[in-house]
Amino acid sequence: MSTRQRVAVITGASSGIGAALARTLAERGWHCVLLARRVERLEQVAGESGAEIETCDVSSREDVDRVAARVLERHPAIDLLVNNAGIPSHGSFLTASPERIEQVIGTNYLGSVWCLRAFLPGLEQASPSLVVNIASVAGTTVVPDAGPYSASKHAQLAFSRALRAELRPRGVSVLTVNPGPVATEGFPQTRLIRRRSMRWTVLTPDRIAEKIVRAIERGRTEVVIPRWMRIAGISTGLFPATVTRMVARGDPGRDVEIPEDGGAER
Repeated sequence: MSTRQRVAVITGASSGIGAALARTLAERGWHCVLLARRVERLEQVAGESGAEIETCDVSSREDVDRVAARVLERHPAIDLLVNNAGIPSHGSFLTASPERIEQVIGTNYLGSVWCLRAFLPGLEQASPSLVVNIASVAGTTVVPDAGPYSASKHAQLAFSRALRAELRPRGVSVLTVNPGPVATEGFPQTRLIRRRSMRWTVLTPDRIAEKIVRAIERGRTEVVIPRWMRIAGISTGLFPATVTRMVARGDPGRDVEIPEDGGAER
């Protein structure tokens, strides 16, 4: 009797964490289906990992449903869904355009919701299966100069935690990943890299991918990468007013560099 190859669906897989995770999982024998908006970049990652690709804008529920139907026709059982697609915001709630705020919330938060709902039949078919939601340390603390992005990650974090209890009876586990600063095309981390004393805090997509796979293999439910950044969420939870006053003393938005198109999906 042949053993079925494990199937992973990864959103935002054209670059950054998604692309690194596709390569890492492929090395461990997984078959990956990669979703993102840019077909040329998807084809490049697929060539490195032997994956299938589907162009998809996760902020569009209709687009997600259409793509999921095609994928589930080929792979009725989905062992792993990674909700990784994410875009940055241009600034704060007062400076970002209304359109950009809607895009950020639609991609970073609602994109995870639409993908989970669309691929749930496949996850249940493969039970026991797993959903990995790539949130952010920004979803655990106060980030005033990136308010819309931080809010989208707060929402994704709440969604992920609530989902864990809801999916347990269905045989689907949930892993929430909260990375710190990661240097990717859409999130270049220029401000931190410029400061020699802070460069060490910037992570690479490959390192994050390895940490995610390790967390999957160990059956973890929520991780912060690196672990020391848990202090940000703990401090905000215990002393919200104090943390708010501290970040308000800074100079929000200074030296923040984000590509004019908002960057690529992770």
